[in-house]
Amino acid sequence: MKQRAMAIRVKLLGCSRLILLFLFRGLFLEAYAGKVCYSVPEETEKGFFVGNISKDLELEPRELAERGARIISRGRTQLFALNPQSGSLVTVGRIDREELCAQSARCLVSFNILVEDKMKLFPVEVEIIDINDNTPQFQLEEVEFKMNEITTPGTRIPLPFGQDLDVDMNSLQSYELSSNPHFSLYVQQGPDGSQQPEMVLQSPLDREKEAVHHLLLTAFDGGNPVRSGTLRIRVQVVDANDNPPAFTQAQYHTSVPENVSLGTPLVTVKATDPDEGANGEVTYSFHNIDHKVAQIFHLDSYTGEISNKTPLDFEEYMIYPMEIQAQDGAGLMARTKVLIKVLDINDNAPEVTITSVTTALPENFPPGAIIALISVHDQDSGDNGHTTCSIPENLPFKLEKLDDSYYRLVTERTMDRELTSRYNITVTATDQGIPTLSTETHISLEVTDINDNAPVFLQDSYSTYIPENNPRGASIFSVTAHDADSNENAIITYSLAEDTIQGVPLSSYVSINSDTGVLYALRSFDYERFRDLKLKVMARDSGDPPLSSNVSLGIFVLDQNDNAPEILYPALPTDGSTGVELAPRSAEPGYLVTKVVAVDRDSGQNAWLSYRLLKASEPGLFAVGLHTGEVRTARALLDRDALKQSLVVAVQDHGQPPLSATVTLTVAVADSIPDVLADLGSIKPSTDPDNSSLTLYLVVAVAAVSCIFLAFVIVLLALRLRRWHRSRIQTAGVLAGLPASQFVGVDGVRAFLQTYSHEVSLTADSRKSHVIFPQPNYADTLISQESCEKKDFLSAPQCLLEDKKETFSQSKEPGKYIQKIRGCSRAHPLSPPAL
Repeated sequence: MKQRAMAIRVKLLGCSRLILLFLFRGLFLEAYAGKVCYSVPEETEKGFFVGNISKDLELEPRELAERGARIISRGRTQLFALNPQSGSLVTVGRIDREELCAQSARCLVSFNILVEDKMKLFPVEVEIIDINDNTPQFQLEEVEFKMNEITTPGTRIPLPFGQDLDVDMNSLQSYELSSNPHFSLYVQQGPDGSQQPEMVLQSPLDREKEAVHHLLLTAFDGGNPVRSGTLRIRVQVVDANDNPPAFTQAQYHTSVPENVSLGTPLVTVKATDPDEGANGEVTYSFHNIDHKVAQIFHLDSYTGEISNKTPLDFEEYMIYPMEIQAQDGAGLMARTKVLIKVLDINDNAPEVTITSVTTALPENFPPGAIIALISVHDQDSGDNGHTTCSIPENLPFKLEKLDDSYYRLVTERTMDRELTSRYNITVTATDQGIPTLSTETHISLEVTDINDNAPVFLQDSYSTYIPENNPRGASIFSVTAHDADSNENAIITYSLAEDTIQGVPLSSYVSINSDTGVLYALRSFDYERFRDLKLKVMARDSGDPPLSSNVSLGIFVLDQNDNAPEILYPALPTDGSTGVELAPRSAEPGYLVTKVVAVDRDSGQNAWLSYRLLKASEPGLFAVGLHTGEVRTARALLDRDALKQSLVVAVQDHGQPPLSATVTLTVAVADSIPDVLADLGSIKPSTDPDNSSLTLYLVVAVAAVSCIFLAFVIVLLALRLRRWHRSRIQTAGVLAGLPASQFVGVDGVRAFLQTYSHEVSLTADSRKSHVIFPQPNYADTLISQESCEKKDFLSAPQCLLEDKKETFSQSKEPGKYIQKIRGCSRAHPLSPPAL
């Protein structure tokens, strides 16, 4: 029994401990209950009813005092109290929302109600509702502007903006400017939603007509009833000032810690004015600045330096905006904005620990491989202790967050060793303090190679040039391919693709060094045979499996001057003779005699031909076109010029060294008499000086014979006329009745001389030259039908030589003169028939 009682006692003791444990846990869980929320308008008097706290806490009003209920708040003046009689929450005194929360969107007052007997905490939150108890105000009652009378219409002048401590609709909503023909109001919406009034110049100012303009700017809020505030604006028109001040920056930014010492220069604004004298002197002043901010900062009106007069408070203002105005002596102004950012103190950088890391990874490894495990810790608290971890962008890695303190670094995509063979990954842990503090740690990862890149040539195709007649074994070109892989995967060998050229294997023309890629010529190339070769070069690496690529190579054969000019006209004769070119004696200077035509099998400059007269039997008589090859007369032909002219024309190309060819031309110079001098004989051209002299002598002999023949004809005609005259005297009785015009006289001889045509055929040393003169068909003329050989001309009868000086005028003894002619006629077989 005793033992059983002891066991029951032990069980009861254990049950009591469990009950106490559950009660304690229940009390702990009930320590924080749901939050109780109220709202109360501002400016309420002391004892204003806020809410029935006993009802909301499910307690009787008397229980509040019995259980020791009281309000607990930290670091703030008590604004509310518990009324134990009514069990309600009331105000302790007058509440000013603007003083309590400034211009925050919502004004919340939080505190806790502690019930001591049960150790319960009930959070309470009271929202202070704004009422329209503040009138829009301007910092100044009156502002003055100075405007130059040459200010262009459309110029905008920023105006001071009004301030209303109320929020939402009770705050400042609109502006209104008094009516003025020169100015209008423009309200610009700021980036933060605030309204910034500007005065716009509508029409030009005239200082002589109106030197001062008075305007009134009114600011309205949206409360009920509407409240308003006014600002008097005085615009003074001044004479021309060419240049207004100009700030070096449109906006100045600076950041300072909140524990900066008093009087520290924070930022200096600078405006310049290129004018001289008072118009160039710039002074600085605050513009559109909150009156609280104006009490904190000091602006030096001459240097533009801004310093703090009172300590800065990050919790009150994170950014101090202000507007600075620069004005020169003539009243022109410029404005700039200054933003002073206050920084919270953050004195602990995050700590980064790498627990495991991989140092090498193949480039074809799939995404998701874990590189490292990283832990981050910061000893600071709040935002200064909240950390984020990051790596640089554009890396094939990413950080995966496991929890607030751990990250793992994994691959995000497949890597390419040829782009990056090693990664130095910088892991940066940054807290959220102001200014932020960060810690960097580095992870080095090597990417190992696989054979995933074929050799690549530097160009899509190559071309090279080689002069013809090259020596065998000459180096032609060198191709180079690069492989982005490494080690064995980057060793390259070169080869040529099999091909044929004009039925001959390509390998008999060129070869390639398999290690260096240098191509060599195996034979000498001929430009006139073929001008280019097309082949393909293959590059193969030593990887497993091997990769290869090819590129096309064009080898162009360059021409050399290895072919002399070839003369096409005049063509070389096949029978040992050459034709004769004709040049009439009546030809004027520049007359085209003939043209030398030549070609060159080379190309380019090597085929450019020029012509020149190398040798001529009569210098200065003919000229050859330098580029055309045209043979023209350089001057008028004279009677003294030889009948046959020999020309040697040289054709030369422009190669290096130049090559040339020559041709000999024979030109027959004809007289202008009507008859035809045919079959002068074809003489084979020769460059021998003796043959050229012989030809010249023959032409001179022919000309001499022609002159002698003409003299002979004249004498013969004179003798015939003399004989006719004698017979006329004898028969004067019979012919006395006939008119004199029926007889042939001296006029008939002159007509014969004028219309006489002459044909000469000359044969010498089996070389024939033919010179043909035109033979017109003249009416009423005497034409000789006889021909003479050269030997007959050279052996003319002496009787002609004796009588050649006699004239054909009327003679006293015409019969005797005609008898002489007849005697000559009988003595020489070439005499013309008797008249």
